[in-house]
Amino acid sequence: MITASNITHQHNGKPVLKDVSVQIPSGGITALVGPNGAGKSTLLSLIARLQPLQSGQVLVNGLDVQTTPARNMALTLAILPQTTEVTPRLTVAELVGFGRYPHHRGRPGSQDVAKVDEAIETFDLTDFRDRPLDSLSGGQRQRAFVAMVVAQDTEYVLLDEPLNNLDIAASRSLMQTLQGLTRDHGRTVVIVLHDINYACAYADTMITLTDGRLGPCGTPGDIVSDAMMRQVFRTDARILRVGDRVLVEA
Repeated sequence: MITASNITHQHNGKPVLKDVSVQIPSGGITALVGPNGAGKSTLLSLIARLQPLQSGQVLVNGLDVQTTPARNMALTLAILPQTTEVTPRLTVAELVGFGRYPHHRGRPGSQDVAKVDEAIETFDLTDFRDRPLDSLSGGQRQRAFVAMVVAQDTEYVLLDEPLNNLDIAASRSLMQTLQGLTRDHGRTVVIVLHDINYACAYADTMITLTDGRLGPCGTPGDIVSDAMMRQVFRTDARILRVGDRVLVEA
């Protein structure tokens, strides 16, 4: 479980998060949703220690992210931020191999090779493993970056808007693969999503943020409503229910 307690954060003197306390359960997919500027990416980056906490506390399986040694945290959670900068001539296999560094510390062994091969296969990249990143489509590159994070073999996988610039087929494929990781391998995926309907379709738990404050949290079927859309997104939207699924009409 990830527990964030009393998180308040400012950027250039402007409040981004305001006394946010939330628990993210182990297992399944937890989606962070909300309008632009709500604080979703900031919360994710604070959990992953990409930014220092200004106040409050984050525990990941009881480990305090502020005091736990970096390698220990890297063996517990992995994150893919929105912006990634790598040499474009890296091959897919080389990129995915970076995910194993916390384990081998520069001396990869047979288990590291096996984990890289498994991640490449999981994300349907076998035919591209020796191709440089700059020869791939946007969707293929994004799958390679997610495969790198998954190859790190951590219980918690944090992804910041990984569906950006993906078409509907690539988005559905990626979300279905992430579902498989949680179902078949016991991973916990925490994902920032821009499209609430992907959260409705694939998330087990939804956490909403608006203006830096925590909004309704729970299963999509329990919390997505006309009132929630007005409260969180400040918009009127028709909510459709199809069986046990909930959808927000465009």
